[in-house]
Amino acid sequence: MRVGQGFDVHKFGGEGPIRLAGVTVPHDQGLLAHSDGDVALHALIDALLGAVGLGDIGHWFPDNDPDFAGADSGELLQTAYHAVQKQGFELVNADLTIICERPKIGPYREHMRARVAELLSADIAQVNIKGTTTERLGFTGRGEGIASMAVVLLVSRTDQKGSRHE
Repeated sequence: MRVGQGFDVHKFGGEGPIRLAGVTVPHDQGLLAHSDGDVALHALIDALLGAVGLGDIGHWFPDNDPDFAGADSGELLQTAYHAVQKQGFELVNADLTIICERPKIGPYREHMRARVAELLSADIAQVNIKGTTTERLGFTGRGEGIASMAVVLLVSRTDQKGSRHE
């Protein structure tokens, strides 16, 4: 088994809407980023890559590479997860926390869970998404941006089949 954790932040700027966990969410401002700025998927990518020692999102998808300008983070997630699978691991579960005062996550939570599950070819029960605030403290509390954290648990495919690694 392997555990990975990820974290990402993007600042508000420009016009909305925004992308969170693969879902378009109405908002008066966008998120400034080289790609589509989906902080939830970026944190998830880092968690997956970190769990198997494959570096981080910046190594795989550099923000100074024009090929990734405006990139769909769902596609980046699928590329990263495919690399994890090539290492012989599969997702057990993913737990994401989106930290912001606005927009409220609750109305979009189930759609986000379904989209992340779809991107990972997983069951929706393997994906959890939570929204929280910082009680108006810090940059997220002041409405300057959004942060996200992700934790994943992976299992070796051979472990799923009942084999033991010693």
